[in-house]
Formats: sequence, structure tokens, C-alpha cells
Amino acid sequence: MPAPLSSPIAESFAKLGELDLDEVPDLRRYLSWVPDPRGRCGRWYSLTSLLALCAAAVVAGSVTLEAVCEWAADAPSEVLAALGIRRHPLGRRRSPSRRCLTSLLARLDGDALDRAVCAWLAARRAAASGDPEPGSPGLRAVAVDGKTLRGSKNAEGNRVHLLSAVDHAAAVTLAQRNVGPKTNETGEFKGLLAWTDLAGAVVTFDALHTVKAQAAWLIETKQAHYVAIVKANQKHLYHQLKSLPWSEVGRGAHAAETAHGRIESRSVKVCGIDPAAGGLPFPGAVTAIKLHRRRQAKGRKQSRETVYAVTSLEAHQANPAKIADLVRRHWTIENRSHLVRDTTFREDASRLRTQNAPRAMASFRNLAIGALRLAGVDNLAKATRHNARNAYRPLPFIGITP
Repeated sequence: MPAPLSSPIAESFAKLGELDLDEVPDLRRYLSWVPDPRGRCGRWYSLTSLLALCAAAVVAGSVTLEAVCEWAADAPSEVLAALGIRRHPLGRRRSPSRRCLTSLLARLDGDALDRAVCAWLAARRAAASGDPEPGSPGLRAVAVDGKTLRGSKNAEGNRVHLLSAVDHAAAVTLAQRNVGPKTNETGEFKGLLAWTDLAGAVVTFDALHTVKAQAAWLIETKQAHYVAIVKANQKHLYHQLKSLPWSEVGRGAHAAETAHGRIESRSVKVCGIDPAAGGLPFPGAVTAIKLHRRRQAKGRKQSRETVYAVTSLEAHQANPAKIADLVRRHWTIENRSHLVRDTTFREDASRLRTQNAPRAMASFRNLAIGALRLAGVDNLAKATRHNARNAYRPLPFIGITP
């Protein structure tokens, strides 16, 4: 467990508000799980120290490998020592070159790095003192969705596409997996969640993952629940949901809000399905959902949309208001994870195209977002700028105290 923050650093962080940095697990212990792809000859820097350096630099707002190297070059010797950088025989510590980091990240095992990063985030999440998820007490929810790194390419010349699982409440990435050119998001769904503890949790996903085999796997193997959007890819199920006697169902839940220059209202109806009467042709589905959205933007025509879904949650586990909240909070993965990676960390603008390096940098961005959010940071852009002005500041976020 890291020691309490020194007074000057604590006073520095006070400008960002109340931060939870007292019991942050040491990231280096988790990074030590990642196998070293380098040969033994000429290996000067330890793998853990280089990965910890990348993590600290990204927490400080470095969005490219060049920026990571520049941050390391400007860091004082004490910071490099805290990260594990060895002293050079000439008597001083030298930061790694861009060629060194690029060569390392290009050959790094992306799955192993993601597991280490996500395991640290899960441990950090467990140690953080957070409030229960608003609107869904007792329900832990995880959203699954994919994202393409538009400017990056892999060794085959294809855009890098990553599938992620993000916690609804904390917006922390719990798992990430590369989607190769010979498969798709559906084929990587089980591999993504295989290492994640989902017992009693609710997994939300869009229509692409509304697949019978995956729903059965969640219930039987992972002991989890799901909320699945149903569209034309499940034609028979979609028409069956649409033909249910929704006019006879009560009002359900209704909510309205004004934001981003538009007024949006949502109404949700739920209908319990008796398995003894035939049920729904989808594994574990016991409740049908009808969500109706209305959007009115200034100067534009009102738009309406009706969405159908199924869930394995029964009425006593989640009322209509909770189900509506779960459906809405599924977009946490887009608004509080993917969008932040694009805006604050400029992920889509990255032109990194060296084998596994784009995926590795995406893992460090997930780590930075999670580390900052779990510390209580609301404005991530402000926090990264604040950390960039002093090389000591990112270290407590990853559990290192010089």
C-alpha cells in the first residue's frame, strides 16, 4: 500500500477537488504479469518499468508515443527511479527512446496487457469508496460495445477494432479484446468476458450481440443477467415482441430531460412472460421491454423511436424504472469511455501503425481514464493538464509514491 501523499503534492491535488488516492494498488505488481517479448541480450530496462512509465505519461495527458518519450525525457531522476528505471553506468538515469518503446509495444502480448490493466482497475474499483449505482441499487451493470481506432492500423493493414466491457456506474473498462480481421464482435464476446467476474451482474449490449448462444452462456456459465436489444437480426423474436398486447400493459416508467439543446422523453413498459405458456424464443428471457423515445431539438421536427428488448431479470429484481435506467446507462460506454478516448486522448487522430502498439496505447488510455475517474476526477482534460505540469503528480494515481 503506498504511503500517504506528501504535503506539497496533496496541496497540488487539492485544486482538483477531493481525490481518493490513499489506498491505490501498486500498478507495477499487475504489470509484472505481462510476459516480456524481448530477447535477453541487450535488455537494459525492465519491462515493468517501461510499462509503468507509459502509464504515468498517459495519466499526464500524453496522447502519442512521441509525447510519452518527451514526458519521460523531462521527468526528474527521482520520478524515473520511482518507476523502476535503472541508473546508467555513467551515473545518471536515461529515459527510453521512442524506438525502444515502439519496438516493445509492437511485440507486446495485447491480451496479457489488457488483463493486467483491467485486473488493476477492478482492484482499484473495489478499493475505491463509491456510492451505489444511481437508480439501480443492488445491481452491478456492465456494457459491451466495440470501437474502431480510425487512424491506426495493424500488421495486416486493417483498422484496429477493439471490443470493450465497461462498468455502468464508474465508467471503468473491465475487459478489452482485439477483434481480428477473420472474426467479428460476436465471435469475441465470450473471450472478452471469460476473465471477468459477472456473478449477479447485468450485461447490457446492442442488437449485434443478441445471440442465443451468448445469452445462454451468460446465464449458465457466468451466472449473470442480461438486457438485450432486439432488432431484425432476431426476426421471429422481434415480431413476437411487437405483437404483444402492449396497450393492455400499465403506464410503466416515464422520464424527461432537457440537455444539449433538445428535449427528450422516454417511456418504458415491461411485460412478464410466463415460460409455462410458451415463453419467448430466447434463452432465459422472462421479461419483454418496450422503450419509446421522443426527441425535440430546437428548430427541428420531433423524432420518435420505439425499441424492443428482452431481459432475464424478473419483476422483483428490476422494476420498469430500473430497467429504463439500465437501457439508458448502456450508453455510458460511448459517452464516458469511447468519446473521452477520442476527445481528451485524441485516439482516432493517432497514426500509430506498428503491429500491437495501437492496441497497447488504447490499453493505457483505458487505464488513465479509470485511474482518474476512480480517484474522483470529474474533468479529465483539466486533470491531465494539471498532471502534465509536474512529473510527480501522475505517480499516486497508479499507486507509486516517490
